[in-house]
This record gives sequence, structure tokens and C-alpha cells, in this order.
Amino acid sequence: MRKWCLGTLIVLIFPSGVFCQNGSPADTFPVPGRNVNRLFYLQRQPNTNTIIVDLNLKGGNIDVDEPVHVYWIRYQKGGQKAELSWIQRTFAYGIQSRKISENSYELNFVSTKKMKFTLELGADKIWRVFAKTNNGEKIILRRIYLHVHGGSFWKPNVEYVELKGDEPGSYKEVRDRFTIQ
Repeated sequence: MRKWCLGTLIVLIFPSGVFCQNGSPADTFPVPGRNVNRLFYLQRQPNTNTIIVDLNLKGGNIDVDEPVHVYWIRYQKGGQKAELSWIQRTFAYGIQSRKISENSYELNFVSTKKMKFTLELGADKIWRVFAKTNNGEKIILRRIYLHVHGGSFWKPNVEYVELKGDEPGSYKEVRDRFTIQ
């Protein structure tokens, strides 16, 4: 089952457990600058345009109705910032959130409900997004990379998805690759 709608992330539900220790093509992509609200970013072929996921604040506090803001950095157009289109927000890269507690939200891309992330406020008062690797290890999510090879606009052929993040505490880099079967 490889049904995708506009490059959606549904492929995240087909992990195979391949751990990536070497570099990936994503390592040649531009790295968005850091800011205090940056949570993680998503990159994919066929270009270097990047989806950014930032903390969404209202009056200095997290917006409980919409805790994250998702938008593009269009590197193909000189690094311009652009909002997601309605189609992108509705079928692919928009993020749904559900409040778990005062300091925790469950997040998922609209394209798949099976791959969940957690937005948590740490004891250091910093919000972070956590993901789980194939072996259940919790990591601080920094990047998602979709390796696309062919396919069509509505059904791209996604060969694998790679998560990149840090171990909580040690901040050692962790990569985990999910292949499509």
C-alpha cells in the first residue's frame, strides 16, 4: 500500500527498521537557521525547498489551539518564507495537534495518524518535539527527510523516510531510516 496524496507522509506507517549510520542525500541540503521557536524541519526530493515546523506563540505563551506553525522556506526562490497552500495544509504537511496535558501535545501530519510525535515542555522551559525510532528509543526530532524517486504528483514513489535527532541528555545524533516495502 503506497497511497500518497500530494507527497504525504503516509509512508511513515511502513517502517522496516533499517538504522542509518552513514550520511544521506539530505546531508547536502541547506540547513535552516536555528531560532528559539524552531522545532524541526522536513526536506524531500526533488528540490531543496524545506518545510519548517516552529512553536506557535501567542502573547509569549504557546497557542493551545494551534501549538505549531508550519511553513516553507523556498530555497529555490532565494530562501523566501511562504505559507503552505490549502492543499498542502489539508492533505500533506499540515499538522494536527491534541492536548495531552498542560505541557504536552500529541502531533501528527494530516497525511498519517499512525506516526505520532510529542511536543513537550522540558524542566528547562524549552519546548521540544520527540519521536520514537524503530527500536522505541525516544529522540528529540530535528529533521525528517523523504527520499522520493519518481512517481506522480499525487502518488510519489517514496523509497524511504529518515528521522534525524538527538538523544535526550547526551544530545548524541541519532538517525533512523524507514524503508518502503
